[in-house]
Amino acid sequence: MKHKFLALIPARYASTRFPGKPLAMLGDKPVIEHVYRRVAAVMPDLAVATDDERIFKAVEAFGGRAVMTSDTHRSGTDRCLEAYRALGSDADIVINVQGDEPFIDASQLDSLKACFDDPEVKIASLARPFDKDRGFDALFDPNTVKVVMDSAMNALYFSRSIIPYVRNYDWKQWLEHASFHTHVGLYGYRASTLAELCALPQSPLEIAESLEQLRWLGAGYRIRMALTDRTNFGIDTPADLEAANEYLASQQ
Repeated sequence: MKHKFLALIPARYASTRFPGKPLAMLGDKPVIEHVYRRVAAVMPDLAVATDDERIFKAVEAFGGRAVMTSDTHRSGTDRCLEAYRALGSDADIVINVQGDEPFIDASQLDSLKACFDDPEVKIASLARPFDKDRGFDALFDPNTVKVVMDSAMNALYFSRSIIPYVRNYDWKQWLEHASFHTHVGLYGYRASTLAELCALPQSPLEIAESLEQLRWLGAGYRIRMALTDRTNFGIDTPADLEAANEYLASQQ
């Protein structure tokens, strides 16, 4: 079966740590435009799902497609469902690309899409092996979400804490005695599964860690993980934007 994919980019203005970040300038373009253009190169059927007219108008100004959604959504996944329905899409797979991932790579999108060649997969996401050269402080950063997986590449757990805990070694030696993976903010869902996920109540683990994917794991869903070695700069704070601008300049 050949799948029909729809890419949606949830983007809201009122971020707690970085208000207005979709419109923050990265080089000579706003962050949201970088995300949109990278996704469009792989997935021509796409739209930005936003609750803010400033973002909506900015997307239209650079020739993109945007759809207005409610400002009461708990998560980007909920926003994706509303946008999917508002667009009247008949896509059977929805790809959710966070609006603060301006360096998302074509290979990452292709890897995520390929997960759905397995008919058992209902949800998919990406993980990256942690670069030990970044050091323990980077691994400890709670803005860097960690993930552990089973032998079939299904996620066992996501956490802002370091997982796994490496027993019998001082923490300064952990990087030498275990492999760690970090989560890349990219999801795919079968359209029917997307509706099911949005009907679930928030779970205690989700609330504790502020990670919506823990709601799905707690309800018994499996999340198939694909690996990527590509570098991303998710932008959560103004400091992240500064680092992203430095990286962008180094690539030109």
